[in-house]
Amino acid sequence: MESNETIRAAAIQCFTDEAEAIQSLIPRLDENFPRAVEMLYRCEGKVIVTGVGKSGHVGEKIASTLASLGTPSFFLNPLDAFHGDLGMIAPGDVVIAISYSGYTDELLRFIPLLIERNIPIIGITGNGESLLARYSACHLDIHVDHEADPLNLAPTSSTATTMAMGDALACALVKRRGFEAKDFARFHPGGSLGKRLLSHVSDYMVSDNLPIVSPETKFADALITVTSGKLGLAIVIDAAGALRGIITDGDVRRAVQKYQRSMFDITVSDVMTPNPKTCRPETNLSEVDNILRRHNIHALVVTDANGKVKGVIDSFRVMS
Repeated sequence: MESNETIRAAAIQCFTDEAEAIQSLIPRLDENFPRAVEMLYRCEGKVIVTGVGKSGHVGEKIASTLASLGTPSFFLNPLDAFHGDLGMIAPGDVVIAISYSGYTDELLRFIPLLIERNIPIIGITGNGESLLARYSACHLDIHVDHEADPLNLAPTSSTATTMAMGDALACALVKRRGFEAKDFARFHPGGSLGKRLLSHVSDYMVSDNLPIVSPETKFADALITVTSGKLGLAIVIDAAGALRGIITDGDVRRAVQKYQRSMFDITVSDVMTPNPKTCRPETNLSEVDNILRRHNIHALVVTDANGKVKGVIDSFRVMS
């Protein structure tokens, strides 16, 4: 039985080999790469990614990444193309064909059907002299000197370089399109980023039974309000209904330390933070998140256009 250190060394060697394989792609980024990016950018139809075996599995991930970043794309197994799925490909589409050897039989039998339909091909192979490379409008080289597998048999480094090349295409397309976080959110409405960018404060703020005190409230009473409100704060509003300040857990700790035995003789106005940070009900959660992080605070008071307090939004509701 191998020792833990031997096992760990094998993992480190794998990481090292795959990292070096990916790094080796950099000097091979020739004019074909920007040409491929431009083909994808100007594609008027869909981007179809295809490949067999491990290349197919990586191809599925590449198609998914492209789609999530604004490029309509899907994966097509070349075997399925011979049994009806060829109808998914139409003029205006672009195909990304993946085969490390460049001689995968099932893929090569698929290529003439694409050429017949004038579908441009971006070939990703480890062999620039292969048939797939020759039939491709652009060839992207993902060659590796050896696999990370100790036996140099299983696709490991080569699948890493393939994945990296697909990610590079996707990242370059983000730049070419001027794709922004708000665009990403439209394709991920169910994720946390989508929530923060597409949802508004009014959807998540606490608006009922708000912990409210006046500037004249005794500190001891305000302490009870802060604790019972379960928001870690109390909102300070004067008799005219105007927002005057806020008392947070931090204000309470500082007051206890400063006033000690006399703390029960002071009022809210002595310890509150005046002019607290606020936001509007229509503010999106992403902007709230930025404000909270920038000022290192955990909550904002929500006010309307007239300055009337409508609720509280905190970091827990933004990030949940």
